[in-house]
Formats: sequence, structure tokens, C-alpha cells
Amino acid sequence: ADGGGGESSAGRGRGGELASSRRRVSVNSDTEGEVPSTTRNAKKRGKQQITPGEGLPLYLRAMVSTLLIGDEEHDDSQQLRYESANAVYEDLKVMATPAADGDRRNSYFKETEVDHEVIIHSRLKLPKDLFYGRQVQMSMIMHQLQSATMLGDQPLMALIAGYSGTGKSTLVDQIKKPLADKDGLIIEGKFDSSTCPDKVLASALDSFFTDINASNAGENAHMSMRWRISDAVGSGVSCLYDSIPSLRTFMDDGTEVDRSEGRKIAGNSLDQRLKYMFCKLISAIPCRSQPLVLVLDDLQWADEMTLGVIRMLMTDPDIRYFLFLGCYRENEVNDSHMLSTSLNDIREQGINIMTIKVGAIEKESTNALISDVMCLPPNLCRPLSNVVHRKTGGIIMFVLRLLASLNDEELIWYSIKSRRWMFDLQKIELKEMSEDVVKHMTEHMSRLPKKMQMGLKLCACLGPKFDTAIVEKVQRGANIGDNFLESCVDDGFLQIKGDSGFYTWAHDQVQQAAYELIPLQQREKFHLLIGSRLFLSTSSAEIDKFIFYIVDNMNRGVTLVDNPQQKYEMAELNLRAGEKILERHSFQSSVKYLMAGIALLENDSWEKKYGLTIRLHDAASEALCATGDFPKLTALAEKPLIYARCFQDKLNIYNNLVRALSSSGENEECISRCVSVLSQLGEFLPKHITPDIYREEVAKVKQALIGQSKQDLLSLPVMTKAKKLTAMRFLNHMLIATYSTNPPLNLLVVFRMVRMTVDFGVCNISAVGFACYGAWLASSPNDEYEGAFTMGRVASDLMKKLCGAEAEILPRIYLLVYGMINIYKEPWQASLCKYSEAFDAGMISGDTEYALSNITLYYMLSLFNCGSNLKETSQSLHKFVKRALQYQHQTAARTLAISEQMAYDLMGLKKNCYEAHFGLDEEALKNFFVRNKLANMSRNLYQKIKYVTYMCGDMDAAAKHYDLQEALNANCSVQATTGRTSFFFISTFIDGLIGLYFSRKHREDEAKWTHVAEKAIELMKKWTDGSSWNCANKLYLLQAEYFFLKNDERAYACYRASITKAREHKFNHEEGLAHEKLATYLLYKNQHDEALQHFQNAKKCYATWGANVLVQRVEKAITILSPLCVGSI
Repeated sequence: ADGGGGESSAGRGRGGELASSRRRVSVNSDTEGEVPSTTRNAKKRGKQQITPGEGLPLYLRAMVSTLLIGDEEHDDSQQLRYESANAVYEDLKVMATPAADGDRRNSYFKETEVDHEVIIHSRLKLPKDLFYGRQVQMSMIMHQLQSATMLGDQPLMALIAGYSGTGKSTLVDQIKKPLADKDGLIIEGKFDSSTCPDKVLASALDSFFTDINASNAGENAHMSMRWRISDAVGSGVSCLYDSIPSLRTFMDDGTEVDRSEGRKIAGNSLDQRLKYMFCKLISAIPCRSQPLVLVLDDLQWADEMTLGVIRMLMTDPDIRYFLFLGCYRENEVNDSHMLSTSLNDIREQGINIMTIKVGAIEKESTNALISDVMCLPPNLCRPLSNVVHRKTGGIIMFVLRLLASLNDEELIWYSIKSRRWMFDLQKIELKEMSEDVVKHMTEHMSRLPKKMQMGLKLCACLGPKFDTAIVEKVQRGANIGDNFLESCVDDGFLQIKGDSGFYTWAHDQVQQAAYELIPLQQREKFHLLIGSRLFLSTSSAEIDKFIFYIVDNMNRGVTLVDNPQQKYEMAELNLRAGEKILERHSFQSSVKYLMAGIALLENDSWEKKYGLTIRLHDAASEALCATGDFPKLTALAEKPLIYARCFQDKLNIYNNLVRALSSSGENEECISRCVSVLSQLGEFLPKHITPDIYREEVAKVKQALIGQSKQDLLSLPVMTKAKKLTAMRFLNHMLIATYSTNPPLNLLVVFRMVRMTVDFGVCNISAVGFACYGAWLASSPNDEYEGAFTMGRVASDLMKKLCGAEAEILPRIYLLVYGMINIYKEPWQASLCKYSEAFDAGMISGDTEYALSNITLYYMLSLFNCGSNLKETSQSLHKFVKRALQYQHQTAARTLAISEQMAYDLMGLKKNCYEAHFGLDEEALKNFFVRNKLANMSRNLYQKIKYVTYMCGDMDAAAKHYDLQEALNANCSVQATTGRTSFFFISTFIDGLIGLYFSRKHREDEAKWTHVAEKAIELMKKWTDGSSWNCANKLYLLQAEYFFLKNDERAYACYRASITKAREHKFNHEEGLAHEKLATYLLYKNQHDEALQHFQNAKKCYATWGANVLVQRVEKAITILSPLCVGSI
């Protein structure tokens, strides 16, 4: 008898006709259990059998047929019987409640027939977009999406955390339609434990631009995005073309990519460059009319580079209309995990991260899911859903896989008689199953036909993504059936990506389950078989297309290979894969392949396979240098430096090694290596530099430049001798390493670069040499400003001539030319745009150190020298402190923070930016610099405090920090070698004013302070001769104060001249200072009315500057003075 939840074992037994009903069912079959007598009598009379509920919607039919079953038909299984009228009412109420658009219930509330395929094969259809029990989480995501698309004032971030299979990805999928309704864009990427993570972001972007290129969106929208990308990235976008081929098509760019460019970039700057370029590219995509969501799944497997890009995106002050959604398995991420560290870094930058927890779904949600899948009212399937929920723990993927396996095992089947889905609850209750979803799926797969199992094994070894062509190659010799891929899609194991021909696993757990079909002891052999089969069936023309499938599988079976010739063949394939992916800037992946290739080499490879061996070591050293894995690079370099057959073959290893040493701060070792290489190239440098050696080198370089005009230097031939070009490259490495470690040697390196250029011709590094030489001339005791300016012009023109306007060396040239040379001649305001240009160029080229050094000079010049508005400047300055911290460049971050705090102090804000950025107050920061012997940072901080305290009238504090600064200078055995920055002018100016103030006090230290003032006036006179624009107002003010000290009537005229020059030259802050000083002088002369006028003018200037503290001080003077003036009220 048919017993509520299942048909009798006699009618549906394992040996009966319906045991195979899943594969074959006759719609007219009369063998399916007993039928009611009324129906049997009707058939005898020749009348057509009528199923209860015939013609009704599926949902209502199930209710009617259940209610019409008599008591004698229920047997001892009661799960499909209504226990109360209230239950019937509840299910009717569900049907009467309007369903949302797109809700699956709409179909079985209206449709009266089941899909014919369901009837024939009794197969459950499990939609891929099932979404249950996530309303709270969905509302949180939609809130973030709404904020990102409507407000768009800052990037937003949400993380979805949960165990595997809880539906994190499905939750993210729900935003696609509302995002599309807003004309939004989405970039999707997914990490995988079996593939290299540094390819994921580039692959996601490539898919995005491929879709954009194929879309029917208006050309205006495409053109607008091209312009945004071009503006944000400039010509540097070409460096992304190898990683993102579809981007070249989108940009309609036919430019050839210079792949040798990467070899010129020092240390791990390549990695920094790539992060910056990805960040700028992504930030340029969204706009108000096209917001962007970036989705990255399985972040627990993300690499440092991608996490760095995420960190940069979230702290980028310029990105708008952007939402980042990330999913990760919280049970695989602890506090020490790289993802946790990266997220903490983002939070420390003041970014709010919304974390959305996704766990198991509730019983009611499980019941709703099963109700929808089986087209049954909720109360009828609740007994089944209770069992399923208990066995799966409410993990939604487990629920779906269990339903599929129960259907395959005919414990859930479609009854033709009842026209509804049925289930054998008793047997389902007794069914033993693993709590591990992977193990459960593997057990389910093991019951599939052998052909299907073999296909699943093969595909599991191909990784998360593959196409039909690779499957056809790998199945040769293994019969997996003609419709294998289609069957896998039907069974929910695979998904096909549009019309691309590529297949992906429905979930990485499904791939893992398929992989578990291969016995553990046979996996290496299986991988090696696949790799070998692919290699042998692939022509040389196709090898690049399939190289990674071949190598990945061969490497998994490498321990089974003993034949030396086969090992060398595998090493060659790894070299090919490593070099190919190195061109795409996937450095970590490249390291994996190249180091695997080196591991395959025999001990005698330096003799028998020298070319292969040296190429592997060369490429690996380059990849390791780019990743910043300097310890491994140092170890790798040992053998080639011993066994390479000639010095020429060692040069690339040496080059990468010294780049790594310099980037990691191992300056002494870097210098030692460079000196050794240079000696072998015929360029000898002394280890110890005495005054005699120094004078001799100065004489040599000056002799070399005698009679050489600017045009002569620019007309020098191009350097062609390989040895000299190599020597210049290593001198360039030394230039960076010796800057702080060995300043005297730094000068000798500069002199040698200039002499070699004059003797052997110019190269791009020659421009750096001339710029450094010009900076030295400007800061030398002889003050050779004209010669310095000439060298600066030579450096700039030579760079443009040899390297173009966007040269990689531009940040260094601009730092030297505009930061240390032109400040003696050209208006300071003219340099601001150059620093900004150099910052952008440095970030694009990966030279973050010099990029941030330029922006540091920009803000020092802007605030201290040019008197830019404090409020506006401090707001943008704050963002750049964050950027410096983002790139972990502490020196730049601290220097910028000092300028930021100066602005806050003068604005009168009780803000402590040191606490916000570093967790320290100013006194603690000062002690930190002293304790760690950071002389330059101490000097910067002393100068800032000296400036602020003087401007605010705290003269004792100003004098104290002048003394600290002088003591620091006296303790430095060697001064900086590459010149002075513009702040030296302001520091000298303030020193003179402090000296004149204390000289008027006529204390016992009057002589000391008078000397300080006179020295400052002397220097300012020389600087005014070179640049009246920058220094005339300062000289006049110093002279006015000096004449005031001497009671000389010329003081008044000098005050007036200082005011005039400051106004004409746009130094608004110093105009205010000159007005205030003149007012003080006039008070001394009892000329109250005119003094009041100048105090009022000073107030206006300070207010324009934004220095509220100074405004308040002057207001007090005005309040006191006003009653003493003629005509005052």
C-alpha cells in the first residue's frame, strides 16, 4: 500500500519494476502499487483515470492529493499527512501571499504540469541560485551597495565570513541584478588552493575588459572610461597589457611593451609598481553613472600582492563609487593569518570594514528550500526537511548535495500516480552519512558509472578552470564518454561560463571531492600521466597555450622521474612556464616554476646543461628580486657566482643581488659587492677616503668639465661600450646605498659618473650623475649656483633626450633639480607642479621611495616656503601620510606628519596627528628619533618646532630648539652630500630672526645671537643675488630687524620693502609677519595709528593663510592698541 511518504516496497522494491524508475518510467504504467477501487472500477468501465487535483497548480495539487488519501493508505508513515486544519490553512496562506518577482514559487503556484524530463528521469532540478535564510545579511550588503552607488564619497568594504558551503558566493550573487539596474559594473575573481594566487586579480580584470569589449554598451561610456584610465595611469598602462591582454584592446593601443623595463627597476619596486598600477586602474573604472563592485572570493588563499592592492584601494582618497566585497572561510583564518594582518592594517588607517557572518541556515529556511525544490507545501515536506537539516547541520551546499544523492539513490522520487515528489523518510532516517561534505560527495561520485568517475578525476587534476580543448587532449586513451561535460553540468558538478567554452567547478569542494576519487598512493602517478599525455599530444605551436596544465601536473609527479634526460626536459618546461608568467608580472608564480626547474637539475648541470642552468638562475634571481624574497635570492646567487663560465654570465645575478641588498637596507654589503664588480670592470674606488683623495677627485672632475658647455655635454655621443654601461649601472646602485651610509664615497661615485660620461658618452644614468653633481655644486662652500643650474638643465634635457618625458628616472631627476638646484634661482611656486608630476611618475614606475620623497618636498615647500592655505593643505597632506604608511615608507610618513602637525598647530587645532598615525605624542616621537639615531628626522622635527614656536611668540622654546638643531649638526661627522632642500632657506631665515630678537635683549649671550643673525643675513644676501623672487623679502626683513637692533632709521624702509616684495611674490604668510614686525617697530617709535594699521594688515594676511593662532595674537594687540589711537571710540 502507498504509505504517505513512500510507495510500498513491493511496488517499488529494489528488485521490482520501479527500482529503475529514475532511468525509465512509463507514464501509463499500471504497476505502481494499489489504486483506489473507484479508480479501478472506472478503468474497467473504460473511463479515463483521473488523478486527484488534475489540472490544478502543482502546489495545490499536492495539497488536494494528500487530503484525499484515506486512512487505510497511510500505513505507518505519516509524513505526508496533514495533522490539522490549521496546517492546511497555513499552506493555503503561503500560496495566497504574493511572491516577489523572480521567486521560484510563482511557477508552481501557476503551472499545472511538471517538466517532461522530470517525469521521465525522476530527477530533481536543483537551481544554482537558491537563496534562503539570508535576509539580514542581504540587507547589510544592500545598504553598503546603496551607500557606494548613491553617495560614493569614499570606498566601502564588506567581508562575508563563514564556513565552506554556507552560501557566501550565492549571497554576493544577489547584488548583481540591483547593481545592473543602476548601470553598475562588477569585477569577479576567485582564489583557489591549487593555483597561484597572484594571477587571480589580473585574470578577473581580463575577464571584465573582455566582457566590456564584447558588450553593446554605448561608445560614449567606453570612451569616458578610456579617458579616466588614461588620466589616472597615463602611458604606464602599457605595463599591464601582458597581465591583462583585453585591456590593450579596450584602450585601442598598438604600443609595443618594453619588457626589459622591469630589469631597470630596483628591488621589489616591480611589485610595488604593479600594486599601484592595479589600484589606479581599478579606481579609474567607476564613476557616478557606473559604480563598481569588486568581488574576490576565498580570500583565505589570497597572496600578499592582491591584499596590498585591496589595502591601497580602501585607503585611496581619490576613489569614488566603489564597493569591495570579499568572502573568506573564517575557520581557516586566525589572528596571525596574512589576511587578518592586512585587514588590521586597513582598520588602522581609519577604514570601517563591515563583517557579515554567514552560518548554517535555520530549519525553516531548509524547509522552504526543500518545499520550493520539490514543489510541495511547507507542512508536507517538514518531516523530510527536519531530517535533512539534522544530517547536514544546515550547511546549504551539503543540503543540496544530500538531496541530489537521495534522488540518485531513489529515496526521493517523482510519483507518476500522485503527480508529486515522494520520499522514503524511514530509510532516509536510517541512512548513514559522513559529516564531511567532501567525503559525502566523494562517496556519491563513487557510485557513478566508471566513465563518469574517470572524467571527474581527470578534470580535478586540471584545476578550477579548463576548456573543451584541454579535456579532449587529456581524455585520449581514457574513455569518459561523449557527453561527459554536459552530464557534469546537468548533475551540478560543473558550470559553463557563458559562450566562452570554459568550465568551472560548481564549488571548490566539488573539485576536492572529485580529486578524492583518486587513491592517495596513485595521485603522483596520475598527475605525471596527465602531464606527459598532454606534452606528447601538444605540438610546438600549441605548447604555450597548454604549458601551465602540462607543468603543473608533471611537477606533482616529479618524485617518480629518475631519468636525467626527462628531468632536464621538465626543467626546460618549468623555465618556459616561469619566463612566460614573469612577463605577465606574476612574480610569485614565476618563482614557483623557476625554483621547481632548478630543483630538477642534476649536480653536473653546470657542465652538461650550462645554458639551461644559467637561464634558470638568471630568471629566478629576477623573480625573487621582484617579490622581495632577498634571503632566498642571496642563497640562489651562490652557485652561479661560483660556476658561471665567465664574468659576463654573472652580471645579471650580481645586478639582481645588489638591487635586493639595497632594497633590504643591507647597504654595506651592497656597496662591497658593487665595488667588487666595478673593479672587475676596470673602475676602482678607494675603500677609505682621505681629504687628499677627496681633493684629488674634485680636481679630476672639474678638469674633465673644463671647456664643456651645456650644449657640448648634451652633444656627447651615446655610450656604447658594454663594460662602461654596466659600470654606470652599478655606480647607480652605489649612489643609493652610499647616500646615508657613506657620504664621502657617495660624492666619489657622483664624480666618477660624470667623468665616465665625459670620457665614454652618455646614457640615461648620466642624467642622474649630472643632477647629483649640480646639487653638490649648489651646496658647496663656494656656492657655485650658476654651475649648479647649468648641470640641472643638462640633467633634465639629457633625460628627455634619452628616456622621454616619462622616464623611469624622472622622480630622481626632479627631486635633485627642482628640490636642490632650481630653488636657488627659480620661483619656488614653480616647483610645486614638478613635485606632483614626479610623484605620479614614481608611483607608475614603482619607484615609491623617490615618489614619496617628492611629495614630501611638495608639502614642505607649500607650507613653510609658499604659505599655502593651512586648512586646504592639511586635508590633502593627511591623505598622503596615509599613503606613505600604506607603502610602509616610515621616513616619508613621519616627515609628512611633521608638516601636518605644523599646520594643525598654527591653525590652533588640538589635534595630535602623531598619535593618530604612530601612537606617539610629539615628545615621545622626538625621543624615538634620538634613541634610534635618526638624525635627519630629528633635524626636521626640531626645525618644525622652532618655526611654530617662533611664529607663535614662544621665543624661549624657539631658542631651545635652535640649540638642539645646532648640537645635532655638530655631532654629525659628515654633512649630507646631495645638497640642501628649500627648508634650509626658511630655517636660516627663522634663525636670523631668533638671533635678532635675543640680541635686543642685551643678555650675556648677545654676541652669540648677533653672530647667528649676521650669518643668516650674509647667507640671505648670496641667495637673493641668485633668486630675488624667493629671498628678497626675507633679506629686507632681516635687515630691518638688524637696523632696529642698531637703532638705524633705515629699518622702516626695509620693513616696507619686505612687505612689498612678499606681496608681489605671493608669500602671504611672510607679508603678515613683516606687517607685524613693522607694527612692533612703530610702537617702539610711539606711532600708534600706523602701528594699528599694520597689525590689522597682519591679521588679514594670517587669516588668509589660515593661521588662527596668529590671528588671535594680533587681535589682542589690536584690542590693546585701539584705544590709544587718534579717532578711536
